[in-house]
Amino acid sequence: MSPIPPERSYRALAAVPALPRMVAGMQIARIGQSMVSVAMVLFTLTTYHSARLAGLVTFVAIVPGMLVSPIAGALLDRHGRSRLVLVDYVVAGVALAFVGGLAMAHALPVWLLLVIAGASSLTATLSSTGLRSLFPLLVPAHLWERINAVDSMGYVVATVVGPPLAGALVGLWGGPAALVAIAGTFALAALVLVGIPDPETDVASSGRLLLDAWQGLVYTWRNPTLRALGFSVSAVNLSSGMTTIVVPLIVLDRLHQGPAAVGAVFAVLGLGGAVAAVLFGRINSAGRERRMLVLPMLGSALALVLLLPAADPTPTAGALGLVIASMALIGLLNGPQDIGLFTLRQRRTDPAWMGRAFAVSMNFNFAGFPIGSAVAGWLGSRSIESAVLFGVAACVVAAVIAARGIPRSEGGEGRAARPSTV
Repeated sequence: MSPIPPERSYRALAAVPALPRMVAGMQIARIGQSMVSVAMVLFTLTTYHSARLAGLVTFVAIVPGMLVSPIAGALLDRHGRSRLVLVDYVVAGVALAFVGGLAMAHALPVWLLLVIAGASSLTATLSSTGLRSLFPLLVPAHLWERINAVDSMGYVVATVVGPPLAGALVGLWGGPAALVAIAGTFALAALVLVGIPDPETDVASSGRLLLDAWQGLVYTWRNPTLRALGFSVSAVNLSSGMTTIVVPLIVLDRLHQGPAAVGAVFAVLGLGGAVAAVLFGRINSAGRERRMLVLPMLGSALALVLLLPAADPTPTAGALGLVIASMALIGLLNGPQDIGLFTLRQRRTDPAWMGRAFAVSMNFNFAGFPIGSAVAGWLGSRSIESAVLFGVAACVVAAVIAARGIPRSEGGEGRAARPSTV
């Protein structure tokens, strides 16, 4: 008799111990994170009336955490992931409550806003990498496409729910009160995840934190797949950072809509991603990952071109429809791109290095987002069209890097990339 093939359905994920609760806590936190990304931009634009400051706040809220990501990854490998995820959620909630409370008391100068945003970013890698590096350790390999689709869907659901809710809260209560309310989502996520177990795994450790962090950097750089993903995905995230600043500018300044409309437009982005994630999560991505990255990157460049007519100082009557169409197309393309990225990284990373390698790789990949936000804030204060074209060019460059830089097969990457632990 031939062996019974393993079940590959989404239903099979529910049987993985602790996974449903982990996904639930992660989802609550991601909704909070998606609310913050919109609410903070709207708060800065409406309180300080500065597109440059909105871009700078977004930049500062991300970059410090990226710089310390190798240390965060070493901590995850050495001390377990679940407890450190909780640490980040507590820090995020407290920081938001401080910003909102100080703003309501009219005691939040720009420098203090930047300090709080930067300080809260220092722990961000603990949750983003901690949870994602748990998936390939807890979930059997034959279900990786499914859990990666669920992971991608988590961002999608957060994008659908978070931005409209954030826009509505800012419109009804004002930015400061909205930030205080969003802080509650992180407290709830922490409560859901209390007691989540960490799987036992072999860890390649020198016994010294800074050396472990350095070796994580070396491992990631020597791994040709992770290195190529870093450059290509970081390039495409320049465009994502651009849209975070430019879409609110277009909707508020060019189309004269309110904060709720900004949230609704970003929700369309999430709805497109929801459809794509479910469809592509059913496909075995082995051998197809490069195409699942390159083609969506090129498609995103074309989708961003639709923003140009709406960015005109005198937009036409159908300009809002073009913005919605652009976001819907990008959402549809994000589904296969995310699944290709997540699965390829899992397949080509040694499990003993997943905490550090994922921390460095994910932050390398995301590096373009804060840079894109800062550049878009600077360009958008002069010419929104120039900011959009910057995003289009970034997508094309990303596709070229992915096509030429990502190896077609695994080869011996895992062993070749391992630095000495002496």
